[in-house]
Amino acid sequence: MTQDIRTVLVTGGAGYVGAVLVPKLLARGYRVKVLDLYLFGDDVLPKRAAGLEEIRGDIRNQELLRASLRDVDAVIHLACISNDPSFELDPGLSKSINYDAFEPLVAIARSSGVRRFVYASTSSVYGVSDQPDVTEEHPLVPLTDYNKYKGMCEPILDRYRAPEFTTVTIRPATVCGYSPRLRLDLTVNILTSHAVSNRRITIFGGAQKRPNIHIEDVTDLYVDLLAMPADPLEGEIFNCGYQNHTVAELGDVVRASVLQEMPDLAPVEIVTSPSADLRSYHISSKKIERVLGWKPKRTIEDAVVDLCRAFRAGKVPNPMSDIRYYNVKAVQAAKLT
Repeated sequence: MTQDIRTVLVTGGAGYVGAVLVPKLLARGYRVKVLDLYLFGDDVLPKRAAGLEEIRGDIRNQELLRASLRDVDAVIHLACISNDPSFELDPGLSKSINYDAFEPLVAIARSSGVRRFVYASTSSVYGVSDQPDVTEEHPLVPLTDYNKYKGMCEPILDRYRAPEFTTVTIRPATVCGYSPRLRLDLTVNILTSHAVSNRRITIFGGAQKRPNIHIEDVTDLYVDLLAMPADPLEGEIFNCGYQNHTVAELGDVVRASVLQEMPDLAPVEIVTSPSADLRSYHISSKKIERVLGWKPKRTIEDAVVDLCRAFRAGKVPNPMSDIRYYNVKAVQAAKLT
């Protein structure tokens, strides 16, 4: 823990990534405030943890933001209507949370004395690219409202940076692996769940290139960003990915890892269906290693093994029917406006 940063606000801290990140921040000695709607349950964070304050509320509520940001030194902004299909629900709702609420949050954070702002964007801002390695300078080619608004927030954050307000944007690859607030609507997690539950993996398309990052790696990065010097972070954008595979290759990796961990499931079938999801890009994460000396340590195989062990331990009840694992269904059930 740096001397300057003692209290951290994590927006969306009870979500998939937040549920892994928040315990790490607490273990590192930070005081943590979580601002979240708790759409996916209120049992994913450690109960009565010393140094943790949970605030149930909406980031569109500016009065609540001002109260929540009091005495906060850093913000890690995770909250959003997450993943592309979620935008099929209500484009107006999703725009209001993912885009309209962003600038007020940044402005209030700076005026409240926050010194560091970490924004979780997405590598899906690149849309479709045939470049062998997509760097941070690549044009943004959004295919959906989700990645369009994620990208549109980045220059807003840059406008607010100042000597006393360090801003940094991370464009993570698709996150995979186990979390207490598990998502089973992300590529590797979906494939693993179907292999375990149905002994059958359905590949939609197959040729699309998709980068991935283990949830333990991306949450380690967010923690590390708080302790790094301001200069190499200031106003920068970093891709954060590890392995780039086609969706078909991911299916093969998942099947092999599942069968190694749970051989009693054999045989696991792979079938292919057409897909309307054309997103395809192969990102380069060389900049973050060069500038910050940071690189991931965990593989897709590690994520699949972690998921298999969670299934085997009974930590994923009703994986095919419980709406908590699926963002679209959970947001629909919440009837947000």
